[in-house]
Amino acid sequence: MVEQIPPNALAAWFAAAPAGSAPVVLDVREPWEVARASVAPDGFTLRTLPMAGVPTGLATLAPDQSIACLCHHGARSQQVAMFLERQGFTRVANIAGGIDAWSLQCDPTVPRY
Repeated sequence: MVEQIPPNALAAWFAAAPAGSAPVVLDVREPWEVARASVAPDGFTLRTLPMAGVPTGLATLAPDQSIACLCHHGARSQQVAMFLERQGFTRVANIAGGIDAWSLQCDPTVPRY
């Protein structure tokens, strides 16, 4: 089962990762959404890969990375996180509430839409 991590607990989730695991926030929103509102990487790498491109983009991700999936409200990212787990990715989470919750909990400068 995919872990549900609120945005304000993401840093702690990444910190609990095994040593050598490069943390990634995988933003699966469409390019227009990312252009409208995005998160600033802070202790993680931000990767943008629209949900439809995830299957073909798997080779760009490492199965042992800590990957937290992000979308607008958490539904698409939940589906992607479940897909990654089925593909053998071992440390995957969904950022609960998506970028909307990120704006409310972590960074009010991130526009809500």
